[in-house]
Amino acid sequence: MGGQARPEASQEPREESREEAQRARRIKAWAAAERVLIRPAMNLSLGERLAELAAAAGSVTDLGRPADIYGDGVVAELEERIAGLLGTEDAAFFPTGTMAQQVALRCWAGRTGNSTVALHPLAHPELHERGALEAVSGLRTVHPSYGPRLPTAREIRDFDEPFGTLMLELPLRDAGFVLPTWQELEDVVAAARERDAVVHIDGARLWECAPHFGRELPEIAALADSVYVSFYKTLGGISGAALAGPASLIEEARTWRHRYGGQLFQQFPAALAALIGLDRELPLLPSYVAQAKVVAGALDEGFSASGAGWFRVHPEPPHTHQFQVWLPYGADVLTEAAVRQAEETGVSLFRKWYPAAAGPPGLSFTEVTVGREGLEWTAGEVRSAVREFVERLA
Repeated sequence: MGGQARPEASQEPREESREEAQRARRIKAWAAAERVLIRPAMNLSLGERLAELAAAAGSVTDLGRPADIYGDGVVAELEERIAGLLGTEDAAFFPTGTMAQQVALRCWAGRTGNSTVALHPLAHPELHERGALEAVSGLRTVHPSYGPRLPTAREIRDFDEPFGTLMLELPLRDAGFVLPTWQELEDVVAAARERDAVVHIDGARLWECAPHFGRELPEIAALADSVYVSFYKTLGGISGAALAGPASLIEEARTWRHRYGGQLFQQFPAALAALIGLDRELPLLPSYVAQAKVVAGALDEGFSASGAGWFRVHPEPPHTHQFQVWLPYGADVLTEAAVRQAEETGVSLFRKWYPAAAGPPGLSFTEVTVGREGLEWTAGEVRSAVREFVERLA
């Protein structure tokens, strides 16, 4: 039959986009830098990641056992470990934190009879999940507070409509990794209880909150009815999360996990990486948090002495091992200065910068994370690195 033949698909390689080229340059510069505050696992090459996993896997489990099938084996071992660490009755592994929290909030909506979730407008579901709570789970969100902090007990108590669940993100990442005091947190939870609401903790970064609160993880988790934790953000895992809480809730959550497509055939790489992270990173987090305070103070001193003009280190001192730095320059200008510093001096002080979502034009921020590598820095070295960074802004 007649008809125009389809043209052959082009065999030419796709031209690398400008953004891809810039990202490759950034990663190369940061990887080659001799001095960094953290060396994220996500920037390792595929070969390095596989080699690292293979080298450490035998230290966390018996590699002669069968691989996991639909959540048994090493995945079940990880779930038991999380329940023990958080002091909960049970825990369930999820492929993503987005799924874990949707399932938790959906379960609580069914149990409370109220599908309204109170949370901060800067919380992860509101900014980074494309409206998934409403679109996928049929939940409605309300905001008792709009300040760059967690809500207060009075705001919860006086909020003008009922809600079934209060979700608290600890720390509130997009406000600057901020935390309330322990007393403020207890008061907020008590206010929610007075309203017959349950409390769910978005604890993607819960691991590093203990030093600020002066409490162990089980005591923090005990404040809430359920808590989610991430394995790749702080612990350097490959992916995955866990939902922890009462056994009946977790049993129901496993059913919804299957319905949401989270019952994966095998997940041993993610589970192994999580167990390795728990062994390697969790014990060091208090030292990371303490060093972040040293780094933040030295950044403040360095910018004050550099003549860079207005700046902000927020919060100061940091509440965890992560915080923000703000400067009145375009994000591209600041990122270029950071990359050039790494390329030219072998010192990587900052990584990528981002334009502020609000406020005057030309205001940008970056997130600073202090990890294992950052423990080696002195305050004087941070101040010197600030001076070299500011020189490249010119």
